[in-house]
Formats: sequence, structure tokens, C-alpha cells
Amino acid sequence: MKAKELRSMNEAELESKSAELKKELMKSNSQVAIGTVPKNPGKIKEMKKTIAKIITIRKEKSAASSHDNDLKNKGGSKKE
Repeated sequence: MKAKELRSMNEAELESKSAELKKELMKSNSQVAIGTVPKNPGKIKEMKKTIAKIITIRKEKSAASSHDNDLKNKGGSKKE
């Protein structure tokens, strides 16, 4: 999944997508641990990257919102 698609999601959608991917990754990891070859081994790497993207985007959004709140509380304006 592309980062642009993830950025357009809201917090609840990101949380549900993350939970879904973590569940699927756990199933794939258990298959590997048992010794069974997963149907698509490359998908494991893709799932890990997507989960990392989701975590990064959630942190960026929370940092941006906290920065905006700080500016509102101080009464200042954004300087770019």
C-alpha cells in the first residue's frame, strides 16, 4: 500500500488497517515457524513495511496536531 493512500485515511482507518496487517503477519510468521512455506513469502516483507509506514504516518499526524495545538495555545502564528 502506498504512503499517499495511507495519508488520506483517518486515525480509525489506520488503526484498523494496522490491526488487520498485524494479524495477517502473525499468521504468516507462525507458518514459517512451523516449517510450512507461506503462499507468498514476499508478502511478509511488504506487510512489515506497510505497518512501519502506518506507524510513521500516525506519529507525523499526532506531531502535527500537537504542534498546531501549541500554536493555538500560545496565540502565535505559523512561521514557515
